[in-house]
Amino acid sequence: MNLKVSVNLGNLILSLSDALDLAYNSLAMHQQRTAFVAWQLGQAAGLDEKRIEEVFIAGLLHDIGALTVEEKKSLHENETTKTENHYIKGQILFESNPWLQSSAILVRNHHRDWTDWKESRNTPEAFSSQLLYLADYLERCIDRNTYILHQEKAIQESIKELAGRQIDGNVVDLFLDVSRREEFWLDLTSPRLYSLLLHHGPFRMIEIDLDNILVFAELLCMIIDFKSPFTAAHSSGVTRCSMLLAGMVGMSESEVKLMEAAGLLHDLGKLVVPNAILEKPGPLTPAEFAVIKQHTYHTYFILSTIRGLELISEWAAYHHERLDGKGYPFRREAREINLGARIMCVSDIFTALAEDRPYRKGMSIAGITSILEDQASRGIQDRRIVKLLLDNIGEISRSVAERQAQARDYYQTKLALLNTP
Repeated sequence: MNLKVSVNLGNLILSLSDALDLAYNSLAMHQQRTAFVAWQLGQAAGLDEKRIEEVFIAGLLHDIGALTVEEKKSLHENETTKTENHYIKGQILFESNPWLQSSAILVRNHHRDWTDWKESRNTPEAFSSQLLYLADYLERCIDRNTYILHQEKAIQESIKELAGRQIDGNVVDLFLDVSRREEFWLDLTSPRLYSLLLHHGPFRMIEIDLDNILVFAELLCMIIDFKSPFTAAHSSGVTRCSMLLAGMVGMSESEVKLMEAAGLLHDLGKLVVPNAILEKPGPLTPAEFAVIKQHTYHTYFILSTIRGLELISEWAAYHHERLDGKGYPFRREAREINLGARIMCVSDIFTALAEDRPYRKGMSIAGITSILEDQASRGIQDRRIVKLLLDNIGEISRSVAERQAQARDYYQTKLALLNTP
């Protein structure tokens, strides 16, 4: 069955922004709020549509380079010595995506003081970077436990003190004019901000097809897996395995592409899991495992907010469910777990068992075969999918290893060197 899938670009980017800010409660909606401020300033400055889009998307994803929960927490607490590389990693990630490339320089410079600009300050990139700088600074000034109209004056005074030093005085003046309206502050802190940006923001009219959805899924895959060297190639391996199995069971070309997207995104919810748990060299405590159990819930929650990805959200998020109803976190039973999700379950188990982890070395083919056969015989995993994998395990193993090698090479050459404090 050939499926025609498309999504609204604004919906996709807003949900991605949501996912990145889930990791730390005090950062919830930080990037959406930053994007809102930058968007309002860009409109007030009379920027053309293209430049407003660039500033807006940079605001929504400006902290994309802070990959771990620990790094995001340090960033929020202004421990800059631990997080100074996040904007460099952000630039690398933006440059890897054709939809984001023109905004990469803004992300690179969103913590760059006005007095530190050596290039001409009259360039569009300098002005747009300063809009983002002010927007990010403003959002971090907000006390989330205090009513916004009880703190607007103090925030305005704080930003006025930066004029001509950290922030261009013209940008500060622009902000002071925009922020005269109570509406600005109430919109900024509204729980309905996602809806406002979705229905009125710069990307509300842009639809992208499945091939471009995959471009963003590749970016997300890097963000998810590059949190740790132990996971740097995991989603890439699961993706290759699930695509091969999908083709072998007779799925159409478009369904295999959907499976590719689901594989790339299946661990999206791990953005909320601290690296202290992911990289623990020994067994997890019950409390630590309880933290792990939320990741597929968040995968489903984020993907299901993107209209058009309903099928992908199930295929991706059900990979820890079991046919006997004892999986987590949804406790789905066999009749509720469709073919795509069954393939994803088996692919995730196969890939995880073959990988080196902090607490064990990767298993041999014989060991993996034994575990999968046991789970199939006990009604935990789908017998047909397990048999298909084991009947083709040589071909699948080689293809998965090849794809994972490519992912590790990119990680080691682009990002790993930046992960040291």
